[in-house]
Amino acid sequence: MLNTPTRGTPATAQEAPALLGLTKVPSGIPGFDDITEGGLPRGRTSLVCGAAGCGKTLFGMQFLVRGALDHDEPGVFIAFEETEQDLVQNVASLGFDLNALVDAGKLAMDHIRVERNEIEENGEYNLEGLFLRLELAIQSVGAKRVVIDTLETLFGGLDNYAILRSELRRLFQWLKDRGVSAVITAERGEGTLTRHGLEEYVSDCVILLDHRVSEQISTRRLRVVKYRGTTHGTNEYPFLIDEAGITVMPITAAGLHHDVSDERVSSGVPRLDTMLGGEGYYRGSTVLVSGTAGAGKSSLAAHFADATCARGERCIYFAFEESPQQIKRNMRSIGVDLGAHEQAGLLRFVAARPTMHGLETHLAVMHKQIRDFQPTAVVVDPVGNLIAAANQEEAHLMVVRLVDFLKLHGITSVMTSLTSGGAAAEATEIAISSIVDTWLLVKSIEASGERNRGLYILKSRGMAHSHQVREFVITSEGIDLVDVYIGAEGVLTGSARVQQENRERAAAVRRAQEIERKQRELERQRHAMEHQIAALRAEFEAQEAEMARIIEQEQAVEEQLLQDRSGIASRRGADTSD
Repeated sequence: MLNTPTRGTPATAQEAPALLGLTKVPSGIPGFDDITEGGLPRGRTSLVCGAAGCGKTLFGMQFLVRGALDHDEPGVFIAFEETEQDLVQNVASLGFDLNALVDAGKLAMDHIRVERNEIEENGEYNLEGLFLRLELAIQSVGAKRVVIDTLETLFGGLDNYAILRSELRRLFQWLKDRGVSAVITAERGEGTLTRHGLEEYVSDCVILLDHRVSEQISTRRLRVVKYRGTTHGTNEYPFLIDEAGITVMPITAAGLHHDVSDERVSSGVPRLDTMLGGEGYYRGSTVLVSGTAGAGKSSLAAHFADATCARGERCIYFAFEESPQQIKRNMRSIGVDLGAHEQAGLLRFVAARPTMHGLETHLAVMHKQIRDFQPTAVVVDPVGNLIAAANQEEAHLMVVRLVDFLKLHGITSVMTSLTSGGAAAEATEIAISSIVDTWLLVKSIEASGERNRGLYILKSRGMAHSHQVREFVITSEGIDLVDVYIGAEGVLTGSARVQQENRERAAAVRRAQEIERKQRELERQRHAMEHQIAALRAEFEAQEAEMARIIEQEQAVEEQLLQDRSGIASRRGADTSD
């Protein structure tokens, strides 16, 4: 049944783009236009094919709804399987109000019922009836976009392949002559893109939707198989169907052309920042924290998230092992209140088991969350668990693409990775050590009947960093790196370190006491010497005074003798030489 059949002006062949200089119409599907460098071909027909349940009908409906709402391009939806009411109900959960669009004259829907057992092939078969209904619907709203869903139902009653081939070509040409941008959906055949094996040859653009299940894990992928007159991405791209409709993730390796920053951001552990050249990680870099179970990987990641939010920046915590509530509770016990940051809108948790989706879907979800939340930092805890959703090589490639995406957007990331007890410490399960910028290795150190935690920086590109193995303790106030003690058997930790500290303190006390004793002895000797000097000086002064008195007496006697001789000579009248 057609709706509002009298309104609008149909698109005409004169509005169709010239063959040279192909123009494109925005698809309304986030990410898809990035792959196709603009969208679907304007004024031409695109074929969307795939197996049942892969999202073909939703692709077409989203193309119409977004065109009507965002680009003022009315559309027509011709359905052969679902009624108008079914379509309205099916897409209502996605926020698409089809009735409102119909009432506004921006959308026309028509359900054409085709039953194979009611079809009798007699004489020449053609699609004139369909063309009449399409023409009427296009004119009713002035449609620029048309969706026909699906070809299999339309041609399901025909066994004559020659007629089918002829009418199929005529349908595509009819749409092209009207200058409308059309999407036709088709079921995938056995070993072919479509059941009839013809549609893909007469279409200007062919899009393949795939919903594959491997080991009970599903993944949706999209591929542009063909696009005449333009370049386009040729890889398989993951896509999501969620409450906002279809979102394609144009995620491939982003290359090595991203910008870098000299700015540093704190790790959340001050003494670890000191080990990292005194300032922490480079902004936009990728940090790997690997180690055995219980070594403190998640705690280090939580400190980084806490420091990020404390600066007023946003952070997403992708959790693949624990629930958000469990993480927040555990971190509160060590003085890191992630819940407060979440309430403040600075921290978002995205938690899922690795086996919940395929790797491509996980990557697509992470991509979408990052685009929505716009964080400056991301935590992936633990990244190694993604291997549960695929094999090692696939997990490695997925993480490489994630790292490229994060670097491209200047997002600092901390990823944790579990190292199995028997595995080499300086290795990860998904072999990503070569693509990270900073690698922290935490490990358990067993000595003297106890187990303690050690941390060292295996590498940190672009900075002078500490090469010491540091013991760290996790207290109710967070992570604290303690001083290093290296004994004959290596780094001393735990009780051995405490005993060493006690021994060194006792030795220091003994040395201080010995120094004090020697200082007292030196003082005593100095006092004795000064006393002796004073006694000698006094004795000398006494002798000096005595000698002066004697000399004075001698001089007085001599002077008296001279006076006596002079008196005697005077009395005798003797002459003198004076």
